[in-house]
Parts: sequence; structure tokens; C-alpha cells
Amino acid sequence: MPKGFVVIDKERCKGCGLCVAACPFGVLAITSELNPYGYAVAGVIAPEKCTGCAMCAQMCPDVAIEVYRAVKEGV
Repeated sequence: MPKGFVVIDKERCKGCGLCVAACPFGVLAITSELNPYGYAVAGVIAPEKCTGCAMCAQMCPDVAIEVYRAVKEGV
């Protein structure tokens, strides 16, 4: 089970690629999917590699990314 997961607001994403460059684990990539404004948006391509470090969210100039950490049950 991944330690974290990424949620991208595709309407806010401009496809700048800063999140892709910031991710040390290759979780994200710019996809061929276009948002309503015509931008090719970022997407999660390797969710199993996500550690929840939130480097992608910190780099996003449009605040289009939220990162959640998995919670261990019983803790």
C-alpha cells in the first residue's frame, strides 16, 4: 500500500511540469488529457511509488495539488 496519494485539481492545472520535476519518485507526468482551458494536465502515473512527501504540492504555483498521507490503523 502506498504511503500517500496525490489529488490534482485538473481545472487549476496549467501543465507547467514543476510538480513532475519536483517528484523524486516519478509519481507524476504531464498527460495528454486536456482541461477545459486547453492545458495538458499533470496526472498520477505511478501511485504505488508515492510516499506523501508533498514536494509536488509545494512546487505547484497554482495550488492545484493536494497530498494525503496514509494512516496506519490502530495508531
